[in-house]
Amino acid sequence: MILSSGSSSTLGTAPLVLALVAALAYAMAALSGDARARWATPALLLAGLLHAVLLALDIGGSGRVEPGARLGFGPVLSLAVWLMIAVHAIESRFVPLPAVRRVLAVAGAVVVLLAWAFPGEVRPLESPWAPLHWMLGVASYGLFGAAVLHAAMLDAAERQMRLRALPAPAPLGMPLLRLERLTFRFVEAGFVVLTLALVLGLVTTTHWRWDHKTVFSLLGWAVFAALLAGRMLRGWRGKRATRWLYAGTVLLLLGYAGSRFVFEVVLGRSAG
Repeated sequence: MILSSGSSSTLGTAPLVLALVAALAYAMAALSGDARARWATPALLLAGLLHAVLLALDIGGSGRVEPGARLGFGPVLSLAVWLMIAVHAIESRFVPLPAVRRVLAVAGAVVVLLAWAFPGEVRPLESPWAPLHWMLGVASYGLFGAAVLHAAMLDAAERQMRLRALPAPAPLGMPLLRLERLTFRFVEAGFVVLTLALVLGLVTTTHWRWDHKTVFSLLGWAVFAALLAGRMLRGWRGKRATRWLYAGTVLLLLGYAGSRFVFEVVLGRSAG
């Protein structure tokens, strides 16, 4: 296991300090209730900015002696959550979702510390297309993560509706049909981005391997394709649709972040 504090960097303990301040700002955003909501937005904005700086240090390699990028499971999850927070920041301008803000703020606090503690090894970029391929893959993580978050809200609202035997409620101020459409807009966008990432990886790689990352990524892609086809052709909705969404997201996570977690943390060696 390689810790950030021990990496070859000219920045000393700055990444740890930034991670702690960002985590504290995320915690303030998460704990700001309705009575202190005026603190939530500035705290989340500050945390997001510090988070972006940390991503530049960890993944982009700023201030590091050796060339390359850190692509461990910590930075991958960190970037995916940061993208989800960015999507939420845009979405909240139209529909305030304080419960989503709290969940994402807690997730942000966790991943900035995870990225510092488990950054993974520094890896050289094997192809000029590698950064784009990798960014597209992580962007699909963020979009599917946003879809999962909205799907969980949708499932919770439907459970509440069945228990109370009332007309469909408006969860968090958003009508159910609108929430459902928004959920699958994220799924569609994530599917397009994931497809581009896989195609780019296929046409630019020089050493194609049927490893765990490839297999799980393709299985995830197939599940999302089946979900969108089932929704379009057979009108899949409700739990049937969200279960397919959850299954595809788990497969996608196993394809990169999950497998790297096993290699880097459980086994304590490079994922190769």
